[in-house]
Amino acid sequence: MATYVIGDIQGCYSSLQKLLEKVAFDPAQDVLWSVGDLVNRGPDSLSVLRFFKQLGKHAKVVLGNHEMHLLAMAHGNRERHKSNKDTLEPILKARDRDELIDWLRHCPVLHYDKKLQVVMVHAGLPPQWTLDTAQSCAHELEKKLRGKQATAFFKDMYGLDDKSWSPGLKGMSRLRFISSCLTRLRYCDTKGQLLMRNKVDPSSLMGSDEAMPWFSHPQRATRDTTIVFGHWATLGYYVGNNVYGLDSGCVWGGRLTALRLEDKQLFQVKCPQTQNPQDF
Repeated sequence: MATYVIGDIQGCYSSLQKLLEKVAFDPAQDVLWSVGDLVNRGPDSLSVLRFFKQLGKHAKVVLGNHEMHLLAMAHGNRERHKSNKDTLEPILKARDRDELIDWLRHCPVLHYDKKLQVVMVHAGLPPQWTLDTAQSCAHELEKKLRGKQATAFFKDMYGLDDKSWSPGLKGMSRLRFISSCLTRLRYCDTKGQLLMRNKVDPSSLMGSDEAMPWFSHPQRATRDTTIVFGHWATLGYYVGNNVYGLDSGCVWGGRLTALRLEDKQLFQVKCPQTQNPQDF
């Protein structure tokens, strides 16, 4: 049995199948992890979603910002819907829409494998969080997504009230902070405050003391924890600081990446460009 973790697919179903053929993925024995962003921007999000759902226990998916966006739309919040960029309507109009949306709501936002000792999130962890804190916060958000108040959360999930973590955060401010970290974080400052609007390649910020990748913060409490993540196409495939960044820009004409966790072997396939990189 092998465990493959795949970077952001974003609706590129044909690229996914090419990559699985390359690694000789066996759905009867192997396990397929996804760092999130299965959907949106690419041409066939519906097929990607159905594929992972039918894998059952042989798949482990954490929610990314595009899954959260899809869930918000499914619950009536189109505040950030972009008709010229989003490719989510086939899911929302599908015959099995309700089953797919319910399955997504029950996917985790953080996964920790004790045997492999690997954490998977879509975006990142703030430097103040230990692994225990991260797991506890993830469970808080998951409980809300799966509960009777899910619609209320999705209708009010956008925005960030507090840029700094405090155990005393409460209510929606706390849930929005948790969601922002796990599904959208890239940069923080030296004080550990979240910097949510910056998407650039870290190499362009060399020497800056105002912004740093979340995983490079010198006081990061999880620096001894192995973490796999996606969400950062301008970063590309990255290894360092005990983390593996797996978003290699598939939907932008880059590559789709898989990492076999047992031996850290890398597999990639080239992807046809389906979006204009200027839309990133």
